Amino acid sequence: MTSSAPVGITAFGCGRDEAARFRELAPRFGVTPTITEAAVSEETAALAAGNRCVSVGHKTRVTPATLRALSRVGVSYLSTRSIGYDHIDVDHAGRVGISVGNVCYSPDSVADYTVMMMLMAVRHAKSTVRRADLHDYRLHDVRGRELRDLTVGVVGTGRIGTAVMERLRAFGCRMVTYDGHRAGEPGDPGSPGDAVSLGELLRSSDVVTLHAPLTAETHHLLDRDRIQSMKRGAYVVNTGRGALIDTTALVAALEDGRLGGVALDVVEGEEGVFYADRRDAPVDSKPLLRLQEMPNAFISPHTAFYTDRALSDTVENSITNCLEFESRNQHV
Repeated sequence: MTSSAPVGITAFGCGRDEAARFRELAPRFGVTPTITEAAVSEETAALAAGNRCVSVGHKTRVTPATLRALSRVGVSYLSTRSIGYDHIDVDHAGRVGISVGNVCYSPDSVADYTVMMMLMAVRHAKSTVRRADLHDYRLHDVRGRELRDLTVGVVGTGRIGTAVMERLRAFGCRMVTYDGHRAGEPGDPGSPGDAVSLGELLRSSDVVTLHAPLTAETHHLLDRDRIQSMKRGAYVVNTGRGALIDTTALVAALEDGRLGGVALDVVEGEEGVFYADRRDAPVDSKPLLRLQEMPNAFISPHTAFYTDRALSDTVENSITNCLEFESRNQHV
C-alpha cells in the first residue's frame, strides 16, 4: 500500500538492525520515519510530535502516563512490532483516543525454536553441554527420550501453534491440542492433533508447549493445581509469555520431581532482566535464579522470534498498519 502524501511515523526502541530496515523500507511505502533507539516513555513522547502514528517494540511497557503524553502530541495510532500486546494498556489507550494494532510475522522463527527447545529438554541438552564444557564426557545417568514415543500437548493453535504441529508431524509423535477460543470444538479436518480439554491434555501429555496469548483468563494458565495434574516426569516448553505459568509452582514441581524438565524462552518477571547485560548487576528474581541453577531447566532470553525474516516482517507490517490507519482516517 502507498500513500499520495508522505506519512510520518515515529519508530521508538529501534535497535541498529530495525533502524536499518525502517530506513530501507520507508521510502518504498511513501513514509517519512523518525527513528530513535530511545524507548517510548512519557519523557520521549515529544519525539512523535507531528506524527499521528508510532511504532513501538515489545520490550518496554507502555504505561497510561506514556499514552497520555503521546495523545497530547497528537498520536492517534500505536503499532507494536509484536504479536502480543500485553505490554500496552490497551483500555487506557482507547480512553485517550489511541488505537492499538499488533503485527503478524512468519511463525517459523518461533516454531523452529520451540521444536529445538523441546528436543533439548527431552535429551537433557543443558546438563550434557555443561558437563562437556568442564571436560566431563560421561553419559547422563538418565537416557533421553524420542519424540516419536511421546504425546505432545499444544496449548494454543494459532499461527505459531499450528506451525509447531506441522514440524512435529515429521517426528511421528502423537499430538493433542487445546485452544481456549475453541474449547470443546473438534480440530480442523486434516489437523495433526486431536482437540481435547485442557485437563485431558495435561493428564495425557509427555510434553506441553504453550502458544496462547497472555490475557486475564490465561494468566497462570499453568497454576499449582494444573501442574500437579500433569504426568509425572512431563516437560513444559514455553515460547509464549512468561506469566502463562505460575513460576513459583513450576520451580516446586521441578524440585520434587513432578516435572522432568522445562525449556523456557519467556519467564514471569523477565522485564528489566532480559535484553540487558546483567553480568555485573544483581538479578533480583529468585525463581529465575533458581531455574538457571537447575540442570533440567533451560532458559533463554525471549529470543525465539529473533531472526532476520521476522525482523523484516515486523517492520514492514508495522509500517503497513500505520498506512492502513491513515487511509481509514484521512478525512478525520
